[in-house]
Amino acid sequence: MCVGRNYVAHARELGNELPDKPLIFLKPPSSVVADGAPIILPPDSAQVEHEGEIAVVIGRRTRQVSEADALGFVAGYAPLNDVTARDLQRADNQWTRAKGFDTFCPIGATVPAAGIDWRTLEVVCRVNGQERQRGRADQMAFGIPHLVSYISHIMTLEEGDVIATGTPEGVGPLRAGDVVEVELIAGERLGCVRNPVTDH
Repeated sequence: MCVGRNYVAHARELGNELPDKPLIFLKPPSSVVADGAPIILPPDSAQVEHEGEIAVVIGRRTRQVSEADALGFVAGYAPLNDVTARDLQRADNQWTRAKGFDTFCPIGATVPAAGIDWRTLEVVCRVNGQERQRGRADQMAFGIPHLVSYISHIMTLEEGDVIATGTPEGVGPLRAGDVVEVELIAGERLGCVRNPVTDH
């Protein structure tokens, strides 16, 4: 489960307004890859971009929970890259094709949530060692407890399900030969997902 336009600056850089409620969409399980696996650029797109995000990993069945109770259902956090075919996203009326290609959802190892204040979480995205994105969870339009509660009132979340919470400003192109990494920080480095980019 993914959340779009959840940082003001990112919404504005793409010419969009913030939504009144969380804007949600899905990525298929076949898009998920681990640290070190290649991101494969599809021939259908000429503009594939990185989107570094803070991922929330659900710890147990979550259905219609309150915002006050939501964090009790979170097992941990992980770095995630919501890879997006931007040209296809603009062309389509919905985002399934642009977001759903195989390898378009690298996810790093889960860091247990215990002892972490979600508001201190920070995500950094680098391409070939150059920082392109940096954002904090307390900059989100809709915070993590709100997202978990909101989504759980639409669909039941199961243990191991992942919520990608949106990307900060600075999204940019990926090309064959690049190496993209998304790092998760909360005062100290918690984890990183690092993937080479290829066109085959």
